[in-house]
Amino acid sequence: QVQLVESGGGLVQPGGSLRLSCTASESLLRLNNMAWYRRVPGKDLQLVAGISSGGVTHYGDSVKGRFTISGDTAKNTVYLQMNSLKPEDTDVYYCNARKGSAQSYWGQGTQVIVSS
Repeated sequence: QVQLVESGGGLVQPGGSLRLSCTASESLLRLNNMAWYRRVPGKDLQLVAGISSGGVTHYGDSVKGRFTISGDTAKNTVYLQMNSLKPEDTDVYYCNARKGSAQSYWGQGTQVIVSS
C-alpha cells in the first residue's frame, strides 16, 4: 500500500502561481509513474501532468507551457509548479502513483482556486 500526502493548494489570483507537493510513503524509484489529475465537471478525471520513474514527463494539452512536474527522489516527493493560472484551472487536484502492473494509489486531493 502506497500512501500519498498532497499539499500546496489554495487561493490565487489569475496569472499567479502555486506549487503542489505529493509525498509518497516509499521511494519514487519503486513507482512506475506519478501524476496529477483533476476532475473536469461532469467528466472523468483529467490528466494534468505525469512523470515516470525514469524522469520522462507528459502533460495535458490545457496546461502545456504553464505547468511543470518534477520529482525529488531524496524526499519521495513530486511537485507540480503551476504558473499563469487561469480561473478554469480551479479544481481539486489529485496525486496518483502507479506501481507494478496494476497497482494504482490516490491521494486525498488538494483544492486550487483561481479567482480575483
